[in-house]
Amino acid sequence: MTEEKIYRGPSGKGPRIVAIGGGTGLSTMLRGLKRHTNNLTAIVTVADDGGGSGVLRQELGMLPPGDIRNCLEALANVEPLMSELLHYRFTEGSLRGQSFGNLFLAALNGISGSFDQAVSRMSQVLAITGTVLPVTTTDVQLEAEFENGARVLGESKIFYCKKREDCRIRRVRMIPERPPALKPAIEAIEAADMILLGPGSLYTSIIPNLLVDGIAEAILRSSALKIYIANVMTQEGETEGYSNADHIRAIFQHSAPGLFQLCLVNSATIPQDVLGSYAREGAEPLRFDKAACAQLGVELVSRPVSAVRDGLVRHDPELLAAALLELHAQRSVRIAGLGRYRTEA
Repeated sequence: MTEEKIYRGPSGKGPRIVAIGGGTGLSTMLRGLKRHTNNLTAIVTVADDGGGSGVLRQELGMLPPGDIRNCLEALANVEPLMSELLHYRFTEGSLRGQSFGNLFLAALNGISGSFDQAVSRMSQVLAITGTVLPVTTTDVQLEAEFENGARVLGESKIFYCKKREDCRIRRVRMIPERPPALKPAIEAIEAADMILLGPGSLYTSIIPNLLVDGIAEAILRSSALKIYIANVMTQEGETEGYSNADHIRAIFQHSAPGLFQLCLVNSATIPQDVLGSYAREGAEPLRFDKAACAQLGVELVSRPVSAVRDGLVRHDPELLAAALLELHAQRSVRIAGLGRYRTEA
């Protein structure tokens, strides 16, 4: 086994945190967490098949780079010019819409022995804080089954199919099923002090990681503090009408009951004009159901962790990181007979 495939963990100060997910939600959270700990590992889904990532996946036969690249950029410690270069998207020709960051990772993939080795090399170039790992190096696709029995293959097609079928998603699955997890991802989970799921798209960013063989099992075995960070708003094309308990129920159905102990939800007020613009797109603030969460064995914890920028409601990186580190500090105390972590009254 080569050195690059052995998980040695990031070195430095702070709790050992593993964040699992994908999309912009994960990278947003990482931007805040890297200011508090160097011991940070992001485990990222590779089921994306749309946009620039989908083009590179189809044309070069590589795993989708987009979500990985977002996390690398979030954790990078580079000069402003390099950061601007990574974010640059071509505006003309056959590369129109493609980001330089994706192409950079694609080039590294071409000269490396494997995709995870390419990610490791890009991590070195960008001098990132922590570690970014693909959850698997198997070429996977995501299939969704709806409550009316309809099915669709391809992560990028789920949104449109759900709008057409106008019913909830019953289940998603990987093809091939149960692909093997990257060994360093399992080792990172086993070494963690705190494991975070989300924030991000329920069926296309969070659950796909739990369908990889070994990931959910490693989380269950862990004695770390395990937190699900609920989205601030429902998501059109995936979770219209969902409460946070609906999210938790779906995660448990795709993995195992009791996968995490806490669910962190946003308590910050959202301006009415912003809510109105979201309502026109079929989205609303995520509803909290404390009683239903309790029945699922999950404690609901609310903190003001959102902010509005350019008319959009998003998790604020610093507020979210501060809330998570506060929870870790409060709960990471052994109490005889009560397990490793405290619960709120």
